[in-house]
Amino acid sequence: MSNILGISAFYHDSAACLVVDGEIVAAAQEERFTRVKHDHNFPLHAARYCLKEAGITADQLDYVGFYDKPLLKFDRLLETYLDYAPSGFSSFLKAMPLWMKEKLWMPDLIRTELAKANGIDGERRAKKAGKKFAWKLLFGDHHESHAASAFYPSPFEEAAILTIDGVGEWATSSIGIGRGNEITLLKELRFPDSLGLLYSAFTYYTGFKVNSGEYKVMGLAPYGEPKYVSLIKDNLAEVREDGSIRMNHEYFSYSQGLRMTNGSFDRLFKGRPRKPESKVTQREMDLARSVQAITEEVMLKMVGHVHKETSMKRLCMAGGVALNCVANGRIMREGPFEDIWIQPAAGDAGGALGIALAIWHRYLGNRRVSPEKTGTWRSRHDRSDNGLPPYEDGMKGAYLGPQDSIEEIEQFLKTRNLPYTKYSREQLPEVVAELLADGKIIGLHQGRMEFGPRALGARSIIGDPRSPAMQSIMNLKIKHRESFRPFAPSVLREQVAEWFDLDQDSPYMMLVADVAEGHRRKM
Repeated sequence: MSNILGISAFYHDSAACLVVDGEIVAAAQEERFTRVKHDHNFPLHAARYCLKEAGITADQLDYVGFYDKPLLKFDRLLETYLDYAPSGFSSFLKAMPLWMKEKLWMPDLIRTELAKANGIDGERRAKKAGKKFAWKLLFGDHHESHAASAFYPSPFEEAAILTIDGVGEWATSSIGIGRGNEITLLKELRFPDSLGLLYSAFTYYTGFKVNSGEYKVMGLAPYGEPKYVSLIKDNLAEVREDGSIRMNHEYFSYSQGLRMTNGSFDRLFKGRPRKPESKVTQREMDLARSVQAITEEVMLKMVGHVHKETSMKRLCMAGGVALNCVANGRIMREGPFEDIWIQPAAGDAGGALGIALAIWHRYLGNRRVSPEKTGTWRSRHDRSDNGLPPYEDGMKGAYLGPQDSIEEIEQFLKTRNLPYTKYSREQLPEVVAELLADGKIIGLHQGRMEFGPRALGARSIIGDPRSPAMQSIMNLKIKHRESFRPFAPSVLREQVAEWFDLDQDSPYMMLVADVAEGHRRKM
């Protein structure tokens, strides 16, 4: 038996994933335990959960993998600061203590933290215990970890691969090919040119938090007009036919400072960044729509280029930008690929899963048996009634996190003196349907928690989409968030094409489609 623990940490969305003999046994983000949104710290609680789920301890691991290469990232930081010196010297001084104290000593840090996950208390004792671990520690390239997370759990025997994010070590996007258990990356776009960082710059400028609020920009975009598209193309980013971009760094300061944009950016758009506590205006809506339009255009060009370079029929995607489900929907409808599969934990959290699978398949050379090869998967274009789901894959529905037993839930309710009624599994659907039809809002807590940012029915809040007031009630009174934030619909598989301009499964909330003309007044 081979136990492999993958780890992503120290940037955003820290996570751990345990792979046993090639099977994903457990995966979770640290934020789900600490309740710190996008928690970047070492995923101590997530790692502890993964070990517990498999019934093993940290000293029973065979390999531990880290999702990127800290020394290469440090090399980028040093080279970038030297290129822009003396500008950015203050942010350089702020960054260095963390690197000198922790990040440059990553092997020792990982061993110490996993000793804590093993139950060792105290920093000194944990450090001593960590040195005794016999497992091998491996570091993977950031975009290779993304690529592995995209291809290995996919249903495809072979596929093109596209990864897009802010930045890894140096790469900001990459294209490649996956065949069997092998992945070959062919090309990459390098820092400081980055579609992800362009989107984050507008996230910052519209008053939202970078590496956290990008999905808010995507949700805000439909309320605006793309009036700044030409301004962006003429001044900020040259968009090429292959989907690569060249950014004009006179308008950005992320290479040498803590801000994403600078005074030149402010003057171009005739105003300073929105303060987070201030009202969202039409200007922010138009900015959001404009950068979203650019993103969709660039991603479609990238996908076209990947298809031309690889001649593959199928595409796998990962990286934080692959969470842009609006762009993904256009790729599915307008792109050249017959089928696409997107890693549900496409951001940095998924890197933990990617490095663990990469160790099993690439480093150890173990054979990969895809659902396509075993005949347990069919293309979305296959209309035969063979009972097979279109998207059988290795992610187990992304339900890879912890679960609570009925006894644990009852005990929790009793200790807090909360009234409850116990229903059987057979009764529950009818009870929930009646409550929804009566205008009630339901909190679903069932089975294993989802891995990744999407609520897929295990930990979800659901309501009746026919109610005109439901969106504002759920946003403002239940979730305490902005009124413009969207919700994902859930529909019976056989009725997808009836309700939406879409005729395939989207089990991971990674594709957006228009509501069918005849049903728009019903929601």
